[in-house]
Amino acid sequence: MLEKLVKLRYVWFVISLLIIVPGLISLALNGLRPSIDFAGGSLWELHFPGKQASDLSTDAIARAFAEQGFEGPQVQLSSVEISGEPVPVALVRTKALDANDPNAQRDAVQAVLNAEYGEVRIERLESVGATVSRESTRSAIIAVISASTAILIYLTFAFRLAPHPFRYGICAILAMLHDLILVLGVASILGVLIGLEVDALFLTALLTVISFSVHDTIVVFDRIRENLISKRASESFDDIVNHSIVQTLPRSMNTQLTSLFTLAALLLFGGQSIRNFVLILMIGLLSGTFSSIFNAAQLLVVWEHREWRNWFGRKKATEQATA
Repeated sequence: MLEKLVKLRYVWFVISLLIIVPGLISLALNGLRPSIDFAGGSLWELHFPGKQASDLSTDAIARAFAEQGFEGPQVQLSSVEISGEPVPVALVRTKALDANDPNAQRDAVQAVLNAEYGEVRIERLESVGATVSRESTRSAIIAVISASTAILIYLTFAFRLAPHPFRYGICAILAMLHDLILVLGVASILGVLIGLEVDALFLTALLTVISFSVHDTIVVFDRIRENLISKRASESFDDIVNHSIVQTLPRSMNTQLTSLFTLAALLLFGGQSIRNFVLILMIGLLSGTFSSIFNAAQLLVVWEHREWRNWFGRKKATEQATA
């Protein structure tokens, strides 16, 4: 099986498409669920001491906010442990507070909730204006584009002694884009299923995924370069790429597994505040390992043989015209 990794390259490409397409559909239909870091507005964290989770109703909490002028509030219920006792928590995202009198709106909401549920504590109230959210969105886009450009330039320079060094940079970027699209698609799906929001920590996870992906790809590419230098006359480019993947496979698997064990421990025993961050990192790490082995290196082979000429019958038509 290991001797056929390159021969089965189109199987790996199809698997990648099957993994990515559901996320792309979700992105087209639902988009991402932005947090107040990117959408603007206010985030309320409400604690209901002395109550059970079954006593709370998202509709009733949303209605309390709507009565105070916060139209379309989004309510998510959870719980935290305080002194060993579970306390129901409601995370409510609303439009921004009135800049002229935010305390009055806050007190009015708390009064309505107190009347409905008894003592309600507002543990956290964060507000982000539209200007700040637009700046955050622009900075996120610039960060991803800048990282991609820097990676392309660096890889082209690092592999300058290998044949066609520019190909290594482009293939690494394509594999990285595979991971970014996969992570964004999964985030869109999880936004619908569990209410996962895209915030500043999500952006941090996304940039970390880029580094994971490119790091593993460089390991494979570097071994390809070394084997090209010492190649035998009987070896084809396909053989060298396949041999290089097999050589680096144990190292890649061992490195990524140790990272996965650490992330799994954080996911199970870490705090609620970093759980989404860790989940995105785990998904990106798995995707990065797959793409570096089964996409990036395989794309070099496709480019070497210019196989895209066969995809639309162009090569066959050219040969017939020449004959």
